[in-house]
Amino acid sequence: MSRGTLRTWVLPSLDLLARVYLGGVFVLAAWGKILDPYSFSISIATYQMVPESAVNLMAIGLPWLELVAGVALIAGFWPRTQALLVNAMLVMFILAIWWALAHDLKMQCGCFASKEAEADISGMTVIRDLFWLGLGTFIYVADASRFGIDGLLQALRPKSVRGEQGGAS
Repeated sequence: MSRGTLRTWVLPSLDLLARVYLGGVFVLAAWGKILDPYSFSISIATYQMVPESAVNLMAIGLPWLELVAGVALIAGFWPRTQALLVNAMLVMFILAIWWALAHDLKMQCGCFASKEAEADISGMTVIRDLFWLGLGTFIYVADASRFGIDGLLQALRPKSVRGEQGGAS
């Protein structure tokens, strides 16, 4: 496989798969929280990390941030920026889970709305989030914006705006 093929097709294709998967995780996680902010506020409060006055604001705002970042990641709209945003949220989630584990809190993570879909937090919850953090890092490093809105906008720009040279040399 040539270096050009790797840069032109393989990495962008893997990047697209990673974006769709990780973006889908964030959209799925956000959706249930948006539909039931009360349950999510209980999850946030259970971590005992956030002042009570901030719990409701987080329960309402965080899922919308997850949704927007997930949709934008899937669509390829500023994917490197979305990967940074998703990774920042993942670091926050990982720290919260470690906090809860260190304080021996018996709880579900609150990551997804369905209580049936979640087991109590454990080291495996951290490992899962670390995997997702790795995917976000891959997207940030590998994204060439070939497949997605940014790639489409780049292709539609006139050559002079893209910085490409036109004409004979």
